Amino acid sequence: MSTNFKSIKAERTTETRDIHNLETSGTGNIFETLVALSKRSNQVALSLKKELADKLEEFVIPTDSLEEVFENREQIEISKFYERLPKPHSIAIKELQDESLHIANDDEVDSGTKELDA
Repeated sequence: MSTNFKSIKAERTTETRDIHNLETSGTGNIFETLVALSKRSNQVALSLKKELADKLEEFVIPTDSLEEVFENREQIEISKFYERLPKPHSIAIKELQDESLHIANDDEVDSGTKELDA
């Protein structure tokens, strides 16, 4: 599932969640829903990490000396941008609330559906 993480309006701070709403939005079982949210959160984190690494890779200068450390304003701005993004778990919960995250059960996965399986 490909989502533009930069445009999602997830919370950036800690927020108390209503477990009943999560349960009903998800699978109907709070434990299965939390496992699915955890899996999606890991997917988002890996995607963000890869995207950031790819962007910062262009700033890498191969040198043999650690003495040559300099600041690159553009690199700092990219890093700050990613630091300000919502945390992966907030993005996963927001996707569930916006109904853009479908949690498939084992029967749907066996039938060939390519969704996040719980």
